[in-house]
Amino acid sequence: MVQSEVRTPLGLIISSVIKRDSGVYTGTLPGQDALAEGPTGLLRCASFLKHRQLSKQINKSRDQQAYSRSNVKMARLLHNLLLLTVGLTLKIRVMGYWSLIYGYCALCTGVALLKLGWNIILRPSTTFQWTVRETPPACLNDTSLGTHCYVKIKESGLRFHYVAAGERGKPLMLFLHGFPEFWFSWRHQLREFKSEFRVVAVDMRGYGESDLPSSTESYRLDYLVTDIKDIVEYLGYNRCFLVGHDWGGIIAWLCAIHYPEMVTKLIVLNSPHPCVFTDYALHHPSQMLKSSYYFFFQLPYFPELMLSINDCKALKSLFTSRSTGISCKGRWLTTEDLEAYLHALSQPGALTGALNYFRNVFSVLPLSQSEVKSPVLLLWGERDAFLEQDMAEACRLYIRNHFRLNIISGASHWLQQDQPDIVNTLIWTFIKEGEGRKNYRNL
Repeated sequence: MVQSEVRTPLGLIISSVIKRDSGVYTGTLPGQDALAEGPTGLLRCASFLKHRQLSKQINKSRDQQAYSRSNVKMARLLHNLLLLTVGLTLKIRVMGYWSLIYGYCALCTGVALLKLGWNIILRPSTTFQWTVRETPPACLNDTSLGTHCYVKIKESGLRFHYVAAGERGKPLMLFLHGFPEFWFSWRHQLREFKSEFRVVAVDMRGYGESDLPSSTESYRLDYLVTDIKDIVEYLGYNRCFLVGHDWGGIIAWLCAIHYPEMVTKLIVLNSPHPCVFTDYALHHPSQMLKSSYYFFFQLPYFPELMLSINDCKALKSLFTSRSTGISCKGRWLTTEDLEAYLHALSQPGALTGALNYFRNVFSVLPLSQSEVKSPVLLLWGERDAFLEQDMAEACRLYIRNHFRLNIISGASHWLQQDQPDIVNTLIWTFIKEGEGRKNYRNL
């Protein structure tokens, strides 16, 4: 090893220890040349050292840039890999979602075909017989229920039928029916609330005497919600007490979500918040089984046939059977009441219009908006054959205002017809909460 140290007048110490793998470098050192050449050499030496330091900095900067570029490339690679993974996961979920829907559709179709075959074997002469009821039963013209009216919506071009009672100018209470019903399902409430409200029970799009668009696309949820908003405005109001049951409940929830300023108070009967229903059904096979008709109704034509055979026997059993029908013995539908439903649903195209609600539901769920800002009363029949009670309490998660839940013991899905007195009392109590009658008269 050769080590050289030269101390200059300026105090500069030039120390060089140069090693090589093969031995020791013994060449001339910069400090020695600088000492021999005097001041000029010292300047040259300083320049040399400065240049060497600058070279080191440049090399270090290049190394850092190379390392940084490597990191950026790695980050981009990981980002692209993450995007690919998320995209693939979403596609798999979507494929799984629709596979589940269509697979369950196929299963329900198979069961329905077996039932149809069994009906043909047992009743070959009557299976494909049904009657179109041309004359409405007298109960539909009962003047104590209100006046039959029509409103034509300019924007959609559709005409809606409704029955109204109570003085004009009083607060509006609007009733939305479910499947497979029409305005008549609210007969007990029309009589009850007409003393304090302008009560209106509407035939929704595709039901009863309202217009029946032919295309399935015309029954999208956003159209159905807009219908209600338009009807409220054409009736001369900008706010209402909104009451909905079953499918009418779904539309009522959505109206409160998208038009909170329009809904003074929301009252829903046996219909969970749409987000609750979607999430609960996907995680509870028992509810999925109870909702199997949702999947069966996706098929064209065949569900209409199954609901019509044996003179609409399936529709009759919905309201009258022990498992799904009205529970309260004193409130069972009379023969005339049942004929009123069959009259409405046996009209040409009526069943298709009602089923088209189901045929659009999977394309819009889950919702992009879900919060409800209006006060909410949720009434739930304990013996609902189609919807599990656990969903009722879960609705609380989406409500940003007062929420009241009442479970009615022994009541069926057809709550407002099964227990009308209890329902009416609970609605009155909810309406009066936090405000006297004088207050809501001025709405």
